[in-house]
Amino acid sequence: MSKQKIQYVCNLCGAITPKWGGQCGDCGEWNCLVEQLDESKAPKSGRFAGYSGSGSKLQKLSEVTHSTTSRIATSLKELDRVLGGGLVPGSVVLLGGDPGIGKSTILLQSMCQLSQRLNAIYVTGEESAQQISMRAKRLGLVGDQLSLLTETKVETIIATAERNQPQVMVIDSIQTIYTEHLSSAPGGVAQVRESTAQLVRFAKQKGIALFVVGHVTKDGALAGPRVLEHMVDAVLYFEGERDGRYRILRAVKNRFGAVNELGVFAMTEEGLKEVQNPSAIFLSRYQQQSSGSVVTVTWEGSRPLLVEVQALVDEAHGSQAKRVAVGLDQNRLSMLLAVLSRHGGIFCHDQDIFLNVVGGVRVMETSADLAQLLAAVSSLRNKPLPQDLIVFGEVGLAGEIRPVPNGQERIKEAKKHGFTKVITSKANAPKRPIEGVTIKGVDHLHEALTALSEL
Repeated sequence: MSKQKIQYVCNLCGAITPKWGGQCGDCGEWNCLVEQLDESKAPKSGRFAGYSGSGSKLQKLSEVTHSTTSRIATSLKELDRVLGGGLVPGSVVLLGGDPGIGKSTILLQSMCQLSQRLNAIYVTGEESAQQISMRAKRLGLVGDQLSLLTETKVETIIATAERNQPQVMVIDSIQTIYTEHLSSAPGGVAQVRESTAQLVRFAKQKGIALFVVGHVTKDGALAGPRVLEHMVDAVLYFEGERDGRYRILRAVKNRFGAVNELGVFAMTEEGLKEVQNPSAIFLSRYQQQSSGSVVTVTWEGSRPLLVEVQALVDEAHGSQAKRVAVGLDQNRLSMLLAVLSRHGGIFCHDQDIFLNVVGGVRVMETSADLAQLLAAVSSLRNKPLPQDLIVFGEVGLAGEIRPVPNGQERIKEAKKHGFTKVITSKANAPKRPIEGVTIKGVDHLHEALTALSEL
């Protein structure tokens, strides 16, 4: 196969040059030329050149026929939940996460299950077939029907897949895959972009459900070009401490389901096990009450999740008080403390304040605002809060307590776990009382502080 012509494009001004140089001749910037295929020299038709037929014909929106696409269950309910109900044929899912977090493990588990009823191929560019076999044996997986391919050249991968016609395929990982049309090393921007484009095009033409594993940078973002996330149908992040027990699978993009959906797994000697009741593992229920601890209800995707927010307020010994938030937005914490000072009459400018969400969960929802403030007040006054108390609500800059979505569902979830007292926005309080639950609806921060002192 003859190599296609390549060109170099400036990332800043878009200038095109046939040869690489350290400096762009048009804008004068350095190290900004990126290799890519010369589309003007690329073949206009071919096996993988693009769609043809009815896909190129203009249609009225009302003329488009609707067909119900059956999803493929992965045998892992938490993974199916994050995907929106299962795999969609022809979809491409990008899975990212830190090294050693369990990306290959969860895919190997699901592929071994899928291979018992579907034609599945696991393509590995980082590990040998012997390493994959040893891991499957250690985890007790039955992989006698799973096909393995140790290959890094994308043209060979596509040709093999075309001969075997798989229904599900895994690429582990995209940073090791390269195309012969480019001369740059695997893992580069051009190689990752072009290899992914070929795989996505092939998967959609053949109706193959494709998993693509991607590495992440030290900042936690997916390595490679940002366009990689736009090319795929779903982007999943595997989160958690590598030395910890629990892993969180989060969807940040999903064309076939809800974003910000959450799946919880526990890492065991037999691989990743699903956590059916994640609220229970994030709650620390001690017999002895402690100040600075309160439970709130966040909404993750399509279900409520109970988490414990802990606060430690201590006298500052430096020239400037510290503000540290683990699992919460630190900038929002500073804003909330200013609201507490202005509208609550509680001053913390000379106090170090540390906030933490138990279990390593990241809570970016505004429903945790009121819980953060009440936990800080509890620690400052050294007054423990009742263990059966639940708190949620958004705090505005004027000190008002704003309602959050799905308020009644949050209260019902709290009741299931034995919580009998609720402090929330008055707009979230149900019109009909819930048996066994005392709900205190508040409109302003000073009302919440008053309700706190009455407990």
